[in-house]
Amino acid sequence: MYIVPEREIADLMTRKAAFDAVEQVFAAMAAGDAYNFPVVREAIGHEDALYGFKGGFDRAGLTLGLKAGGYWPNNLEKRGLINHQSTVFLFDPDTGKVRAMVGGNLLTALRTAAASSVSIKHLAREDAKVIGMIGAGHQAKFQLRAALEQREFEKVIGWNLHPEMLENLEEVATEAGLPFEAVELDGLKEADVIISITSSFDAILKADQVSPGTHIACMGTDTKGKQEVDPQLLVRADVFTDEVAQSISIGEAQHAVAQGLIAEADVAQLGAVINGAHPGRTSAAQITLFDGTGVGLQDLAVASSVVELAVKQGIAIEVDF
Repeated sequence: MYIVPEREIADLMTRKAAFDAVEQVFAAMAAGDAYNFPVVREAIGHEDALYGFKGGFDRAGLTLGLKAGGYWPNNLEKRGLINHQSTVFLFDPDTGKVRAMVGGNLLTALRTAAASSVSIKHLAREDAKVIGMIGAGHQAKFQLRAALEQREFEKVIGWNLHPEMLENLEEVATEAGLPFEAVELDGLKEADVIISITSSFDAILKADQVSPGTHIACMGTDTKGKQEVDPQLLVRADVFTDEVAQSISIGEAQHAVAQGLIAEADVAQLGAVINGAHPGRTSAAQITLFDGTGVGLQDLAVASSVVELAVKQGIAIEVDF
């Protein structure tokens, strides 16, 4: 068995490698070559933690495994650790033997950013110039860096519940040589692409705060009850997702479906656009929305890539298990 510790991930996994892995696994899912197992997510009754498992099997890439982990909200304050903690386990699909154990914290951030970036590549207008961000926490920086690689953006605008955190977005914009402007939510009408990455349980972005032609990537809703946008926005938009079953049960679409505003059939897989089975964006005025719920296969894909790189570079720790 190979072990790739968390400390090695930053030197192994690039945004490009994460993007390619996620794009390929989305395509495999839509083609029926890969599937996710049901998600387990529980409040454990200790330290206010949420803990769970996401797993799946990719027949095309012969990747089998799971990610175990969750959210410990007291970690940073009590222990100086990040609140999200996870580990990926890979297994040999031919024998069932464990193949690798991989640190999953940075990988989770990279694969989440890669998913929204893939959606921008395939759904945003080619002439998109202004990118808007809702949320300015740790993950928002990963999201923005990845997104800026997909179009020739000329400006970054952003809103956050706590405005003092917007300096995180300004930092990334400055790195890219772009101007940054803090805006109220109505100011997001200027954006051609909007990424929401929050932990909200109440709709933040209203339907009338989005202009025709915008692409929206909703990346924060991954649990029953969470919500980032007005359900009426999903009525206005063409909705795409990583996995339909998760989208309508724990993703952003859960609310619009529950209210009878849209049906399951109205939610399409992003992988079908990648494969050419769905046209995706068909007009400049069309609003597209990607409901990124986060699937286990994303974690397995990036972890598998890391293991291959770690073995080639002699970084992986091999143990008899």
